[in-house]
Amino acid sequence: MPPLKILLVEDNPDDEALALRALKKSEIVSSVDVVRDGQEALDYMFHKGAYQSLNQTDTPCVVLLDIQLPKMNGIDVLRNIRNNEKTALIPVVLLTSSDEERDMLDGYKAGANSYINKPVDFNAFVEQIKMLGNYWLGVNKTPHIHHA
Repeated sequence: MPPLKILLVEDNPDDEALALRALKKSEIVSSVDVVRDGQEALDYMFHKGAYQSLNQTDTPCVVLLDIQLPKMNGIDVLRNIRNNEKTALIPVVLLTSSDEERDMLDGYKAGANSYINKPVDFNAFVEQIKMLGNYWLGVNKTPHIHHA
């Protein structure tokens, strides 16, 4: 069985460090790849640019996607993921520090599987990320996607 992989799309170095620390504590994730802007996320997902040498079967089990990103926001990244049959079924969890109802509505309309607020409290953030890792990689079941 291939290693369970998460793609973390996060431009804030502090939030990235916290998320990586929390995921490590979950003990389910065997690898986490990090990209820092919306365009890089799409290059990674579709094996373009710096990521063209990625194996076609090397796709993440879940994407943790910040909404506020440089170059392209998370909602637009999500729409691109959902509009491609090779990536359409990959679970995507939106992460945001915004309490805007509009962001949540836009996220779910674009096809988000889950939406969580990044808590200001470090311990709460660690717990949420740990629960996400445990749920999406340990509890949730997804179909195996065969790449052409």
